[in-house]
Amino acid sequence: MSVEENMALTRRFLEARGKGDLNALEQMMAPDFVDHTLAPGQAPNREGYKRQVAEYSAAFSNVRFVIEDQVAAGDKVVTRFTVSATHDRGELMGVAPTGRELTDVVIAIMRISEGKVAEEWGVGTSISEVREGFVARWRHLEQERIEREYVEHELRVARRIQQASLPKEVPKLEGWEITPYYRPAREVGGDFYDFHLLSEGRVGLVVGDATGKGVPAALVMSTTCGMLRLAAQGSSSPGQILQGVNEALFPYITANMFVTCFYAILDPKSGRLTYANAGHDLPYLHRRGGDCEELRARGMPLGLMPGMGYEEKEIVLEKGEAALFYSDGLVEAHDPESEMFGFPRLRTLVAEHGHERPLGEFLMAELDSFVGASREQEDDITLLTLRRSAIQG
Repeated sequence: MSVEENMALTRRFLEARGKGDLNALEQMMAPDFVDHTLAPGQAPNREGYKRQVAEYSAAFSNVRFVIEDQVAAGDKVVTRFTVSATHDRGELMGVAPTGRELTDVVIAIMRISEGKVAEEWGVGTSISEVREGFVARWRHLEQERIEREYVEHELRVARRIQQASLPKEVPKLEGWEITPYYRPAREVGGDFYDFHLLSEGRVGLVVGDATGKGVPAALVMSTTCGMLRLAAQGSSSPGQILQGVNEALFPYITANMFVTCFYAILDPKSGRLTYANAGHDLPYLHRRGGDCEELRARGMPLGLMPGMGYEEKEIVLEKGEAALFYSDGLVEAHDPESEMFGFPRLRTLVAEHGHERPLGEFLMAELDSFVGASREQEDDITLLTLRRSAIQG
């Protein structure tokens, strides 16, 4: 083909591209056509080229194509042209339609072989506004990806810390049932429970919640668990144990963080339960007659301020009676209308069903029915049931 024929073929090729005429383009491309200007990830062959043209045609309307200048030598044709179009039809490179009129000034080099376009190189503004939008969006998505991966990593670390701090075994006491129930939320909180084997066959039981989420809450929870275990070895008084942990925790806890905690010591022989409370939700005691009592004791949360004292109380669990310790993830759960599960509802359920086994699973079934299957769990939920058997030797 002559130089003039090569230039004419190039003009027809570029005009077909501007119109989005894929059939015409296919007829003018060589079987081994290669485009050296496609973005990374796009196939540089005939199909990749046509796909790119189709994407541009689907995104733009009012396309105007003007050849400004053209020169040729041998099998190469150099063309400078301008394309103007309105970005109002569809997304392009992840950028939603802007409604703006954009202009692309391009210099394209075509190699012609046996009457077909065999290769193309191009340089120009490439509708710079769109590409700038694409780059900005890509950077935003990449930043989101990095942040998301960091959050997921933090959640995994926090969950490992939390799980490592929870007891591996539940004490087995003749005539007693101790039943923990723990269901974590995706956003890890600071819930914990623990058991301390004390002298004379007594058992310490603790349920608590460190404020906050993620790794900070998990670290505070883990630290508090360790302090409680240590304090329990040197004292037989729940109030003294909480007072010692509060003094030890306060200098090291982050501002605006604290730990609520209910600590009880059970004498399984007599059924006597001595307890103290550091600002935790009040446990419920289910009596044999169906009455439900709150286990009240005054005390500030751990780590909030130094010099705190903790009131001690004592009850006796008779045969067939049970105490429920729990975290606020239960009572603060919401239904689709934003109504809270609440303390009155929980107290009524314990009064009416406190004799049922296992109580924790019954309460979780009630909670699931209340919040609905589609609602995501808002916070960790911890339940600990202490029940004295109705029949004892």
